[in-house]
Amino acid sequence: MKYRNANHVLPEELIEMIQEYVQGEYIYIPIKEKFQSESLTDYKMELEKRDAHIYTRYLEGLGNKRLAEIYHLSESSIRRIIIKQRKGYRMMREKIHKILTEWGLQDDEVKQIYDTTWQVGEHYVLKVYSDLDMMERNIKILQTLDAMNIPVGQIVPTNEKKQYVSEEDAFYFLSKKLPGSNIVQIGNDKNIALLMGEIIADLHIAFKKCEDGEVFWNNSLLDEMNGWVKENFQKNNWKYISKENYEKILSELTAIYHKLPVQLIHRDVHFGNFLFEKGKFSGYIDFDLSQRNIRIFDICYFLLGMLSEKEKLEITADIWFELVRDVFTGYEKKLQLSEEEKKAVPYVMECIELLFVSYFEDQKDVRCAEDAYKIFEFVWKQEEKIWKSIP
Repeated sequence: MKYRNANHVLPEELIEMIQEYVQGEYIYIPIKEKFQSESLTDYKMELEKRDAHIYTRYLEGLGNKRLAEIYHLSESSIRRIIIKQRKGYRMMREKIHKILTEWGLQDDEVKQIYDTTWQVGEHYVLKVYSDLDMMERNIKILQTLDAMNIPVGQIVPTNEKKQYVSEEDAFYFLSKKLPGSNIVQIGNDKNIALLMGEIIADLHIAFKKCEDGEVFWNNSLLDEMNGWVKENFQKNNWKYISKENYEKILSELTAIYHKLPVQLIHRDVHFGNFLFEKGKFSGYIDFDLSQRNIRIFDICYFLLGMLSEKEKLEITADIWFELVRDVFTGYEKKLQLSEEEKKAVPYVMECIELLFVSYFEDQKDVRCAEDAYKIFEFVWKQEEKIWKSIP
C-alpha cells in the first residue's frame, strides 16, 4: 500500500473536512467498484432532483415552512437548498443563452424547471449533462420511443444538424416540450392508479423493443443489497436493522430473484416524470436513470413513492392498499406479471427502502434515513395485506 501526503492529492477544503474526524493518522481509502459507483450515483441524482423540485416549488410561491413539511426536512435545510439552487441558477443563466445560439434561440426566455433542465420559450426544453454516456443513453431512448409513437420529447437538432452541443465539460441537447403537467394530488380520483398501471406497462412493452446491452448498463437490486447497502449497515453497526433480520429479508429475495424477468426499466417512476393534460396522459420524461434491472422494480418504486408522499397526495394508508390493487390491475390489462413477481413485491419494496436507509445513513441524513425506515417497517409488517391487494 502506497503512502501519499494528503496535501499533494486533496483540495484544501476537503482536508479541512477530514480533519474534523481524524488528524495525524493513516486512513485507508478503499477502491470504488464500478457497480457501486453507478448505483450510488443513482441516489445522489435522486437527491439532486429532490432539491431541484424544492427550488421549483419555492419559485412557485411555497414558503420554507410548508416545503419543510412536504419534504420532511428542517427549515434550515430548506434554506440551504434554496441558496445553493439560486446560486447555480445565476451561474448557468448566461451560459445557457450562449449555448442556445446553436439553435438560434438565444433571445428566447429561459426558465429553470429542474436542476439540470431549462424551459426555452414555450416550446422547448434544454437538458444539461456532465456525463456524456448518460446523455447518449437518454437521446437513444427518446429517439427510439419517438419512432414507436410513444409520447416523449422529440430531439431538436442544432442549426448544423448536431444532436447535442458540448462546452466546458458539459453537454446540452434540446427537445420539444411536451404538453401537460405533473399530478400533485390524488384525492378522490380512483382511476389514476389504474391508468398509471397501464402507462407503466406501455412503457415496459416499448422498452423491450429498444434494449441494447452496449448502451444500457445492467444493474441488480440483489447485488446492491449484497454489496454497498450491506457494507454501509455493517460500518454503522446495524443501527436501524439487525443483521439477522437483514439476512432474512435478503434470503427471501435471493430465493426468488433468478425467476424475476429482467429488462430495461425507467428506474425513477413517480408522478413527477409523467405528464397529463386535461386528465389524459400526455407523455413520459426523464430517462437519466434508465437501466436493465428486474421489471417489478418500477411498479414497487412507484407504489412506495405514493406511500412516502401520502399526505401531499391526500391519501391514507388504507387507500394506498386500494391503489396497489388498481396499479397491478391496470398493468396486467396490458402486460401479464408472473406469480414469482407478485410474490416478490413486498421483498422488493423492503429492499428498496433499506437501500435508501443505508444511503441516507451513510450521508449522515438522519431524518431521511428514519423516514425510509418507517416505510420499510410498514411494508414489512403488512406483507400479507400487500399480497392480498395484488389481483
